[in-house]
Amino acid sequence: MRGGLVTIGTVGALVAAMGLTVLGLGAADNAVASYDASAWLWSAARSELARVNGITARVDTRTQVPDGRSHPMQVVQTDRMLVLRDLSTGQVSSLDLATLQVVARTKTTAGIGVNVALHEDAAFVVDSVQGLVRQLDPRSLVPIGEPVRFPPGITGGSFDGEGRLWIGVPSEGTVSAISPATLPSAAATAGGQPGTGLAPKEVRSHTVAEPSHDLALSTLDNGVAVLDRTTNVLTTVRDEEQPKTVTLTTSGPGTLPARTNGPRVAVTVPDDRNVYVVGDGAVQQQFSVPGVGTLSPAVAWAGRFYCADEQTGAVYSFDADGKQIDKIEVPGANGPLELEVRENHLFINAPNSANAQVVDDKNTARPVNKYANDILGGDPPPAAPPPPPPPKPLVGKPGAPRNVTAAAGNAQARVSWRAAPANGAAITRYVVEGAGKEYQVGANQRSLEITGLTNGETYRFSVRAVNAKGTGPAKNSNAVVPTSEVPDAPASVTAQERPDGTVLVRWPAANGQGYKITKYAVTAISAGASAQAGESAKTELVIPAGELEYGTQYAFQVVAVNEKGAGSTPSPVSNSVVPFAKPSAPTSLTATTVAGEAGAVSVVWADAKENGRAVTKYVVAAGGRTIEVAEPRAKLTGLGNGQTVVVKVHAVNEAGAGADATATARTVAPPRVTVTGGSADATSVTANFTVDAGGGKATCSVTVAGRAAVAGACSSIRVTGLAPGTAYNFTVTANNAAGAGTDTGSQSTPALYGVATCNNQKTTDPATSTYCNTDRSGRNGNEVFEVPRQDNDRQAGWAEPGTRLRTYCKVKGDDVDSYIYNNHKRSTWWVQVDYNGRNYIPFAWLNLEGGVDINVLPNC
Repeated sequence: MRGGLVTIGTVGALVAAMGLTVLGLGAADNAVASYDASAWLWSAARSELARVNGITARVDTRTQVPDGRSHPMQVVQTDRMLVLRDLSTGQVSSLDLATLQVVARTKTTAGIGVNVALHEDAAFVVDSVQGLVRQLDPRSLVPIGEPVRFPPGITGGSFDGEGRLWIGVPSEGTVSAISPATLPSAAATAGGQPGTGLAPKEVRSHTVAEPSHDLALSTLDNGVAVLDRTTNVLTTVRDEEQPKTVTLTTSGPGTLPARTNGPRVAVTVPDDRNVYVVGDGAVQQQFSVPGVGTLSPAVAWAGRFYCADEQTGAVYSFDADGKQIDKIEVPGANGPLELEVRENHLFINAPNSANAQVVDDKNTARPVNKYANDILGGDPPPAAPPPPPPPKPLVGKPGAPRNVTAAAGNAQARVSWRAAPANGAAITRYVVEGAGKEYQVGANQRSLEITGLTNGETYRFSVRAVNAKGTGPAKNSNAVVPTSEVPDAPASVTAQERPDGTVLVRWPAANGQGYKITKYAVTAISAGASAQAGESAKTELVIPAGELEYGTQYAFQVVAVNEKGAGSTPSPVSNSVVPFAKPSAPTSLTATTVAGEAGAVSVVWADAKENGRAVTKYVVAAGGRTIEVAEPRAKLTGLGNGQTVVVKVHAVNEAGAGADATATARTVAPPRVTVTGGSADATSVTANFTVDAGGGKATCSVTVAGRAAVAGACSSIRVTGLAPGTAYNFTVTANNAAGAGTDTGSQSTPALYGVATCNNQKTTDPATSTYCNTDRSGRNGNEVFEVPRQDNDRQAGWAEPGTRLRTYCKVKGDDVDSYIYNNHKRSTWWVQVDYNGRNYIPFAWLNLEGGVDINVLPNC
């Protein structure tokens, strides 16, 4: 069994709360905070955890996490405890769900390479790079006993259904189960003696592959499934049976989900989007997932297999026969999709968006709004546009490995190399040939110790890469002669990541045991992988920026090589580092006019690639104005009206300011109005015009001299109540946030005519049959007066029936009844007409042409 006291970082217990803000949960609800059909889902844009009820598919509580905005977060949970690890900072926090308070936190190395695991009351921190598995008391995050130590570069670190933690050791080709220690009744404290009588134990170990093969693990309800990714052999280890192996015929290296529920294991080949279902010692089904690009590992749930396509934000569902049943969309996913089976539900979370999905055990999917308004916290921020998809690479056989070197040891040799060009298809393995043998090496294990050689003989080795398209060309190593006269290994190694993206590895000079040390070979170790980092004749090596993946943890070992070409054993493992550099330029930057605000532009972009350190802020500049923001959106104000500005945005992290992304935008300009014409009827004018709103939202009106403005659409406005036969000047005005624009026009109303009407009756009575023929003494039809009353002294004349008279306006006057001579028309209205000048005729004796109503005439 493995053991040994190891310290990795400072472990501290902070029983005070970290200042988390709980939204939507009253004091009475705290006691039931661990409702057993729920799961806590992370929202990076809000730095927030949402507790989603699997039965209702609704959020009932949200909790803000300080300083976690836009950070990737690992979340592991039980009904009682919640443990978080911030990948950007390495901070691990423990949240008591009964009180919704953070009760402890501890620091780990940031980046990919450490993960946390939680089962009932057992918590572990797995440092894959260093090979350390450390149990913690989840109540205080204080270590329980001594850690279990493995060779560096392990993989796995999840619990099976029986509460055992499984670890894969690629360098040995083994898998091991760890049983946690029983916790003391009181929480362990930093000042106590956590190692006394309590310690996790390695309880099982099985050989599942040749040494230096790549391994992927998926824990089962009882045991573990291990995929040898170098040979695509799946081994299942369960309590009640001997390990079973199944060889898969695939076109590339497969992968597994961290946890598999049920008896069947889904092996996914991400590059060609094929899934192989293994059960009862055989491949039971194989199916392809629609689409292009890399696929996430398929997750088994309730008799189906769920396959996440992170590029499209969709999860495909297949039944046991490999038939596609459903396609579950997660709108605006814009990044990873996290699938976890918990509390008899499958939770699908998009941490970069407001959306999630819950699938019950009847395979019914329901959407979840993590930012729902009925929980305190408000609406989600607008989604940044997704980055453009990468171009599809050309696919071919791999190229030759780079820098193949060999160093002799005592009856052995160490061969190492750098990655071969994959040429569009993932490398499945490397084949090393020499000393009359052939060795299969995992794609991520780019070094090999070859033993059983004869001292004094000369050996040369070749390495070639294999992918789905075939075997690439071989590259030969230098010749080596094994000898017992090997140097000592360097006594220690230290590593330091630097802001320019480089990593400095240092070590003390090794003892050559009488021979000159000519060089040192440095190997980089990451989670489940090791690879050549470079060689140096000095006692230090600067690994260039970009050689190692930013944000991933690495440790280093050094082999000393003497003048005879003999190499030492590897040195002790260095400290872990996370390479980092300035962030990349933000992508998908768009700048637009703020339509309702003068001198403002709105800017939105996709998050910059962090390159190993969290982005602390974004700097946005345009037109001499600069602001700093935390989220990928901003509004710049105080710019000039109608100003075209170049907007620059860059991200800042620990390494400094990254490159600018640029876009162009224009602020709102005052509107421009162009009158294009007009039309009129007897009493109204319509102005036709166009408006350039200047990028804003314009409102429009038309003013006729001496009258109130009339508002309307910004294309045509009608002004009513005008006098017939009159020329009018009008002004069109458009207003927006930046000001007003005007233009003028003119339009005349056509004259309105009426017909003097008096109709003789068809009778034998001369009084009525000739009444309308002439102007007679007394009252008569069609009389015209200078005033709106029947005043004989002011009579202007008499209009013969049928006379067309131009009208001007109307006015109230004497009540006049036309009796039988104009259909009994009676009115107190008088109309001003053109008859020997402007005079008045009773409306009772005047019929407006076209049957126009008297009310269309303006008042005199």
